[in-house]
Amino acid sequence: MEWQLDGSHTSASFSVRHMMIATVRGHFDAASGSAQVEDGKVQSAKVDIVVGSIATRDAQRDAHLKSGDFFDAENHPHLHFESTRVEHVSGENYRIVGNLTIRGTTRPMTLDAEIAPAIKDPWGNDRIGVSATGLVDRKEFGLNWNVALEAGGVLVGDQVKIEVDAEFFHAPN
Repeated sequence: MEWQLDGSHTSASFSVRHMMIATVRGHFDAASGSAQVEDGKVQSAKVDIVVGSIATRDAQRDAHLKSGDFFDAENHPHLHFESTRVEHVSGENYRIVGNLTIRGTTRPMTLDAEIAPAIKDPWGNDRIGVSATGLVDRKEFGLNWNVALEAGGVLVGDQVKIEVDAEFFHAPN
């Protein structure tokens, strides 16, 4: 059965090293998607994230991330993840294996996830929560822009941590 992503109760965020010394965090404010849920268990999921909704608390940096140096939001307005399988590890712990598409490039990605059991909300809808984390190398997606630092190292790290907290719902007929 297809369940819909509840965008108002979902967050997609990332973090990356800046100048080799600090971590910069950001998030995307707009996402949509769905999950196939059978007997209260997530079987598959797909999520689309609007690149133009990126927010890092710095308007100049946000504009640069939307530019051709990074996400190229004008030509690639969405990030997309689609699972290929969901593996139960133990308890509420799962491994979600799938494909992530950024800037027109698709690469396999594995997310470590906690999937909360399905519940009924006060309005009669069924809901399920998914918290997932993963690591990607931004250069595998063509996000190559960088600046070498005088003291060694680079301005932007290659490894990006991705964190998604999503809520999916199904309204009874």
